[in-house]
Amino acid sequence: MKLVIACHQISFSSNKHENLNRILRTLEKVNAQIHVFPEYSMGNLVNGLTPVFVKKNAESLDGPFVTKVLEKTRELNLAVVFTVFLKENTGIFNAAILVEKGKIKALYKKIHLFDAFGYNESRIFSPGNEIVLATIKGFKIGLAVCFDLRFPELFRAMAYKGADLFIVPSAWYKGKYKVEQWQVLALSRAHENGAYLVAVDQTNPFFIGHSIITSPFATVLKKIGEEEESFVVELDYERILESRKLIPILSLSKPDIYRTF
Repeated sequence: MKLVIACHQISFSSNKHENLNRILRTLEKVNAQIHVFPEYSMGNLVNGLTPVFVKKNAESLDGPFVTKVLEKTRELNLAVVFTVFLKENTGIFNAAILVEKGKIKALYKKIHLFDAFGYNESRIFSPGNEIVLATIKGFKIGLAVCFDLRFPELFRAMAYKGADLFIVPSAWYKGKYKVEQWQVLALSRAHENGAYLVAVDQTNPFFIGHSIITSPFATVLKKIGEEEESFVVELDYERILESRKLIPILSLSKPDIYRTF
């Protein structure tokens, strides 16, 4: 069982409509079963997001941004992971959405908001409180977003529920040691759960790029630099089975004991 996945490392502008059109055009150019785009698909500002900008651009699930992507996945018979500023009731969430053939398969609201390195996402977004998984072509996919990479508990919780592929759209800001942290966290989250991990980042001028696909054995299947680029990798489910047979981390794990600490 194999899955062909396309990663699109691009920099989004502050114009939501321009970003949407770029996503739609990109889907027409690259052949894959599932496509992944970075975080902040609806836009970003020079000094980071502001409450005013996010509130102005936020939409509900039935808004034009999500609707247009749904229509394109139905037209092209494929799946996509992208992010939105999701307006829901009285809150706005930084949400990742997995859609396939015109249907929403999973909606993840970012749990760990980016309140670090001088940024304060909790001033803008409400936090999510649920993990979500969905199956595409036999792979059980768990969604996370950017800063979530620093919280192994989230990925282990998804693994306990059967996740064997993590997809992490990101807008990982530049800074000292940020590239090194990005790579080691991606490798660790994959290997410690016997899973694949796909982390797709925005790039210049604000973000590091370096989008990466890591294997259950903590090897880098594909990593790129800081230039805008789309690339395609085929994931083999047999590698997951092989990893979990040789290193049965999940079956040897003792969550009941951990909860007593």
